[in-house]
Amino acid sequence: MTAHDELRLLPWAGRDGKPCYLSTDNPGGYVSRLADHIEAFQLGLAYQLLEHSSQVLDDETKDPEELNLLPTQLASALRDVLRVATSRGRCQVAPGRS
Repeated sequence: MTAHDELRLLPWAGRDGKPCYLSTDNPGGYVSRLADHIEAFQLGLAYQLLEHSSQVLDDETKDPEELNLLPTQLASALRDVLRVATSRGRCQVAPGRS
């Protein structure tokens, strides 16, 4: 939720990976609700990926391709979680980062 006269960082990127913002006084609007649902999905996915990564790293018989894919998936999930945290005002991200 955003305070009056604040922009909300949305949980998806725009063209060229640039951040998208929402300016509204209606937190119950369609885009606000959509952003809330996507944030919840992203956080849930990050939690599942964290559990999966522990299993992959603990299993010595895992396919090397799966081990190579894991850092990319974790980086993507971390990017999403940081964007959610920034949007909710819980995290300060360096300028130019989202």
